Amino acid sequence: MAASGISTGNSIRTRLYDLLRRAREIKRSTAIDPPLQVSALVDDDEPLIAPPEGDKEGHNFAVESAAKAILYAILGSNRIEDPSFVTVWDLLDILQYCGDRNLCSPQLVLLLLEELLDSLSIDGCRTALGFLESRREVLFAARSQNKDLVILRLCNELLRRLSRAEDPVFCGRVYIFLFHSFPLGDKSSVNLRGNFHTENVTTFEDYLNTSAAVGGEMQIDVGDPGESVKEEAKAGETSFVPAGEEKASKEITPTMDVDELYPVFWSLQHSFSNPPRLFEEDKFKEFKRGLEATLAKFKEVPKVVQAGDSARKKGGQSQSDGNYDEFASAFNPKYLTSRDLFKLELSDLAFQRHILVQALILIDFLLTLTEKSKSKPYYQGAQKAMQYSFTLREQDTEWALGIKNSIANYLQDGPDGKSYYRMVDTVLSRDKNWVRWKMENCHSFTRDRVPADNFVESKDGAKRAVVGRKAPKPMRSALGMQFLANTDLEKGLSQLKHHERFKKPSPGNYEERIETIQNGPQEGLSEGEKRMAKDKERSVTWRKHRLACKDNLSSYDDKRLKGADASTGDNTAPTDPEDRDAVPQEEHPSVEDQRPDQQDQVTTDMAAE
Repeated sequence: MAASGISTGNSIRTRLYDLLRRAREIKRSTAIDPPLQVSALVDDDEPLIAPPEGDKEGHNFAVESAAKAILYAILGSNRIEDPSFVTVWDLLDILQYCGDRNLCSPQLVLLLLEELLDSLSIDGCRTALGFLESRREVLFAARSQNKDLVILRLCNELLRRLSRAEDPVFCGRVYIFLFHSFPLGDKSSVNLRGNFHTENVTTFEDYLNTSAAVGGEMQIDVGDPGESVKEEAKAGETSFVPAGEEKASKEITPTMDVDELYPVFWSLQHSFSNPPRLFEEDKFKEFKRGLEATLAKFKEVPKVVQAGDSARKKGGQSQSDGNYDEFASAFNPKYLTSRDLFKLELSDLAFQRHILVQALILIDFLLTLTEKSKSKPYYQGAQKAMQYSFTLREQDTEWALGIKNSIANYLQDGPDGKSYYRMVDTVLSRDKNWVRWKMENCHSFTRDRVPADNFVESKDGAKRAVVGRKAPKPMRSALGMQFLANTDLEKGLSQLKHHERFKKPSPGNYEERIETIQNGPQEGLSEGEKRMAKDKERSVTWRKHRLACKDNLSSYDDKRLKGADASTGDNTAPTDPEDRDAVPQEEHPSVEDQRPDQQDQVTTDMAAE
């Protein structure tokens, strides 16, 4: 059986060498791209390598052993800069093709890449990462847990070898590859328990603590050269004034000497790396005092902006106060804590912003522990590890909001201060949403596909919603016909045919109607009824005027009408609701509005007109 396994491994190795020889004939380029067209290496009916028979695990192990032997042989005789190193990329493309078709282990290509990165220098790893970036979509087309574990281990091992200060761009490439390789809601990169990076310890020269005023006396510079005063630093007292309030005293705010500030300043890093230590009252008072002293010193010292790399090579030019050169955003994950460099670091604007952004992050963490924030539903449902028993007091909350506002105002000064703070504020706002998502147990961002049945049903419903509806029924006639219901049908029809209906009314007929309206009962009527009666009178008066102006205006004399015209001053058409719709039908008032003894006269007027 052992001999059979050896024979299988040798045959697979021979087959892989043969495929690599064919690959050199197909792919003439010696670069990583374009990828090898593996399907062109064999005919359609020819398998790439022998498929597993029976023992699949043994077959995968044989393929892995043969592939590693070929990889080690190539690495032993070729450098990554050599054109012949393209054989490694071809081998990885072939194994990726086989893994997608279950001819070998799917994660075998990642295992070989892990071996490759371990054997290369940092410069060689840059080239190998380029292969990963170019094949990312193919590598993760079929996801599996084994693949995810290998890629996490591979990238983490690579990051441990890199220096964030010397290779920040390369580190960024690795992180971007990880972000693109895993879904946004994947929990592999989420710190569910909210652990802090307590291993990040900042060491400084502790012997200077003896000269610092921590709970004792300290030397305070008040601005006059050669003069100094001694003040007792009372525990818990601060010189900070919240935003919106002014100090009653107009004295100069004292600031610490550089030697006194040195241990106080670097002690802030202990709180930045482990915020829960501030739950102790003494530690919190120490932090408040140190942050206030740091911000006051930043405002006092002259600002120095680092020049660009080219300017530093020419002599390290830098401008202070208001004369700034182009700002170079130098990234330093870990600053030096030497006492000799401290005074220079305090004046560096990039250094100041680095420290103050750390302070903003910590203050935002403290503000999530107020009584109001802890009463929110998402905090109540968070994991126990992220629910702290500590609650920030009201006076400490006011201090945190005030110092946060002061830091925000200070960050907006200097070159590109507005845009810089806007960027910082945007990042911190999104981080709050990220923290809330973690506290809500990382709900998935993706949604399930809509079932085909639901899609068809929705599509049919949308079609039914836009189908033309039936025409609405015609509206009832505005002219009331209720008078026909009180008479026989024949009598009603004969009234409609009566010759008096086709006779043109005279102005005298309208005069009688006006007198009837005026002589009607006025007592007991509401304001609305009186207004309706007045409008009806004006309507009938206007009709009478219209008839009179056509035939016998000269013989028609109505002093009352002239008086009405003079009082109203309006010769326009009436606003009677009965006459508002159409002018040609003004003489057709609603029969239902008339008294029974006037209905015959109304029908006669309508017929005549």
